[in-house]
Amino acid sequence: MLASKSDSYAAAGVDVTAGYASVELMKPHIKSTFRPGMLGGLGGFGGMFEPDLSGMKRPVAVSGTDGVGTKLKIAFLMDKHDTVGIDCVAMCVNDIVCAGAEPQFFLDYLAMGKNKPQRTEQIVAGVAEGCRQAGCALIGGETAEHPGMMPEDEYDIAGFSVGFVDYDNIMDGKAIKAGDIIIGLASSGLHSNGFSLVRKVFAEELGNLEAYAPELGCTLGEELLRPTRIYVKPLLDLTKRFGKDIKGISNITGGGYYENIPRMLPQGVRARIDVSKVQPKPIFSMLSQKGSLPKRDMYNTFNMGIGLAIAVSEDKADEVMAVLRELEEMPMAIGRCENGEKGVDLLW
Repeated sequence: MLASKSDSYAAAGVDVTAGYASVELMKPHIKSTFRPGMLGGLGGFGGMFEPDLSGMKRPVAVSGTDGVGTKLKIAFLMDKHDTVGIDCVAMCVNDIVCAGAEPQFFLDYLAMGKNKPQRTEQIVAGVAEGCRQAGCALIGGETAEHPGMMPEDEYDIAGFSVGFVDYDNIMDGKAIKAGDIIIGLASSGLHSNGFSLVRKVFAEELGNLEAYAPELGCTLGEELLRPTRIYVKPLLDLTKRFGKDIKGISNITGGGYYENIPRMLPQGVRARIDVSKVQPKPIFSMLSQKGSLPKRDMYNTFNMGIGLAIAVSEDKADEVMAVLRELEEMPMAIGRCENGEKGVDLLW
């Protein structure tokens, strides 16, 4: 018996034809991320990837999964969706590279109240751009329509990535010792952490995100949606050139300096960071002043201008920084390691 219109999937709020249209719009973006190792094509039940591990004696898979968080609320308010996919990729691959692994492939999961094909295309275009920046292939994903669970104009996105590193080259921080230098790589801005606090501080401004802010040199909305930096390619370049002289890497995400820098340190080593060496972008001082946020809270929530911290041998620090500048990064020698209880001290 044929189902009546009231019994159909469309009547329940799921537009199957919109799903087909979204897939067609996605295809060119996904294809732009293809790299050697991809098997099959879009539309299979599982994404397939055959990594070339011939140069590794003992390959180890390193995986990471994350989302964009409440930064998405800014995208909803601005109706701008082409950068949050970059954030989603960045939040996964920047973690993977901290272990010295090269991200190979990425999958995304996109849940929305209503599938709007053009908006979906923008989101996936951002994911594809992030994958290109990281050098990994977008081999699959899921776009799920959730009528009745999510508002039609809202969505959530999360991702998952896998990379590989030779066992002997795993970056675990165990070799870090007193005297090693900590180099910071500049962030692009807030990245994708602390946005619940950001939205609370800027609650009055959220209704006018397209107003130009002279102190930022752009609108507040543009600054808040600035995508997270992806550090994969320069970090892989460094580890290939300097090997064991790159001793540890920390992704400065949620928890700021206080939580993330100690994650790369072994027991008995303490980091001392001179924050005066860093010039955070104006958005951080705006947040601090408008929200009356104490310094410790700022450095325990945000990246404060440093997206990634690297521990290197003291005798190689200048050379490493020179190479990073050649790679168009903005490195800063921000601290050093000392003997002491595992942790971090910030010097104002």
